[in-house]
Amino acid sequence: METTTPAPMSGRKAQAARNDELIREAARAVFTADPGAPIAAVAEHAGVGISALYRRYKSKEDLLQKLADDGMDRYLAEVEAALADAGDPWEAFAAFMRRCLDIGAGSLTMRLAGGFPVTEAMGDKGREIHLATTRLLERTKQAGALRREVEVGDISVILEYLHGIRIGDDERMNRLQHRYLSLMLDSLRLVEAGELPGPAPTWQELRGRYDGR
Repeated sequence: METTTPAPMSGRKAQAARNDELIREAARAVFTADPGAPIAAVAEHAGVGISALYRRYKSKEDLLQKLADDGMDRYLAEVEAALADAGDPWEAFAAFMRRCLDIGAGSLTMRLAGGFPVTEAMGDKGREIHLATTRLLERTKQAGALRREVEVGDISVILEYLHGIRIGDDERMNRLQHRYLSLMLDSLRLVEAGELPGPAPTWQELRGRYDGR
């Protein structure tokens, strides 16, 4: 079957796409450090004019919503990649956790909670993420490589806590985050350990932080 190569973007469109990526990366950095920062701080960090930002996002709320949606897409891609990995189930799970840490999955969850409305589409995507993560956990448990009590909510909270480690420069911070992830992975693999106190956070509890439910 003949395939077609997408036509290259015009110079103006390519520049707009670059600006959009700069804005999103700047917004992730700015709002991770200070969720209350004004949207002008994002434009300054990205090195673009405030008018260029407002052409793409009508408000800070709109930008926060897009960041959260992007984060969900990134996480979903990683969990699907882990499920597609036909190798050792524990190694697939551990690699998934390391990738999630590197892409910032969970880094803005608590920072952005309550800062924007959750759309129906985002709610649907959240349920898809929850189900996919459940499949990954169940596969790892069936291989005898993961504590039976570990649930999706535990993974979400673990990633949030790891991204709360903010010591030193970016390189030092990343090394520390991976240090403590390694310790947590060792704990998650203790299948013969005693039962954990209390249940994991539910989907309703995790979702409720965003819309006050």
